[in-house]
Amino acid sequence: MTHANFTFPAIAVLCALSACSQLPPPAAPQSAPAVAAPATAVPPAPLPADAGPLLHIDSAHSLIAVTVRRGGILARLGHDHVVASHAITGTVSPARNVADFQFRLDQMTIDEADLRQIAGLEKQPSADAIEGTRHNMLTKVLDAERYPLVTVHAERIAAGQPLRVAITLHGVTRTLDIPVELHEEDGAINVKGTVVLKQTDFGLTPFSVMGGAMAVLDQMELRFDLSAR
Repeated sequence: MTHANFTFPAIAVLCALSACSQLPPPAAPQSAPAVAAPATAVPPAPLPADAGPLLHIDSAHSLIAVTVRRGGILARLGHDHVVASHAITGTVSPARNVADFQFRLDQMTIDEADLRQIAGLEKQPSADAIEGTRHNMLTKVLDAERYPLVTVHAERIAAGQPLRVAITLHGVTRTLDIPVELHEEDGAINVKGTVVLKQTDFGLTPFSVMGGAMAVLDQMELRFDLSAR
């Protein structure tokens, strides 16, 4: 594999995932957790004539996984969680060093056993705890019915420099410079990396109960592995 001229972003998603709750929810209702109503994908902006061929994100070989950890004086009673997105869609323009992609909050998974193992989390939460976490994440933190999509625009400003990434989550856009590792082979691009973000950077309030005695830490750890072809 050789280094490509385009450094592709994957951390966008990261923030979106961060809003998850790490605690078993208090008296979760018996009905299914609320999820975002169907939303139409945001159409990409028109590309100039010199945009060149486009690559498409390969969802079957792409992943964004966010580890959120518990805090507070009663943290031992809660759980750490891994929230992940596999359904990532978008395009990459190698000729322009630009990428645009998105994913839906209500399509994220919570606590896949293999992802928990990779993150070093040993105990698997119960099915009820996982569903409670999903409910708290989508309704009490992310407001996924109102803001169902996370969108990312990334571009490489100069060779050897971090990728400049504009992430829009919960109606807030933040621009970050993120170093990534990117490889190109047989016309395909793969990017991997990790980054640490904060929920409050996007106007999110980390989930907590009992006056913060059990809470989700603001800081979250994002691991990404994205492919485009």
